[in-house]
Amino acid sequence: MRLSGRSIGISLYLLALFLPIYWLLNMSFKENGEIMSGLSFWPHHLTFGNYGHIFHDPAWYLGFVHSLEYVAINTVISVTIALPAAYAFSRYRFIGDKHLFFWLLSNLMAPPAVYAMPFFNLYYSIGLFDTVWAVALAHCLFNVPLAVWILEGFISGVPREIDETAALDGYSFPRFFVRIFLPLIANGIGVAAFFCFMFSWVEQLLATTLTTVNAKPIVSVMTRVYSAAGMDWGLLAAAGVLTMIPGAIVIWFVRNNIAKGFALGRV
Repeated sequence: MRLSGRSIGISLYLLALFLPIYWLLNMSFKENGEIMSGLSFWPHHLTFGNYGHIFHDPAWYLGFVHSLEYVAINTVISVTIALPAAYAFSRYRFIGDKHLFFWLLSNLMAPPAVYAMPFFNLYYSIGLFDTVWAVALAHCLFNVPLAVWILEGFISGVPREIDETAALDGYSFPRFFVRIFLPLIANGIGVAAFFCFMFSWVEQLLATTLTTVNAKPIVSVMTRVYSAAGMDWGLLAAAGVLTMIPGAIVIWFVRNNIAKGFALGRV
């Protein structure tokens, strides 16, 4: 009875977890008339027109391209900057190190709305407004501290004797860092890259404020479903399904690193 109750509880939890995803997928294969006509658990008139509209309309598929571009740029920049910073915080003691570390983490305490107008004025002045670089660099304000915090925990778990042994064996620091140290914290790098990717992918306010036409992300394009006839529910559902695919792919490739990261790192 105990096992049966546990199984029922897990089943109900999984049902509640996947029901919104299924309902979104269900709506994406329906026309608006069927969606608004009543409750149905599967499409009675299956249509791929919503997906076809997204892949044939440049405004829609370029929105996905722009989002993937600034997310990839931001993830690479954030992890690249965070690696040496996390190593320094973990291995060295210097004046103000704890205060600097706290200041980095304090950037995560303010919502993106606080920085929207300063970033807008700055990027408009220097010509970065409405580019993927504007969004990528703005997201670094949040992702770099997050990556430093995650990686510092993993680096602190690596014994200092490894650094000293490599130096005695004649390894230069760049060679040691790339060939020996990075493989030891590969799980931490995967976890940090995952969280940077997910924050940048789902963040909407800065991505919308810092772009207009040339680098408009998919979250901005999705607002176009409003028209005089009302909301295009099927098209919005299809776009929602497609926005989940990149995150699912990233989770699939770093799933082992994430599992080990939750067990070993400060996640």
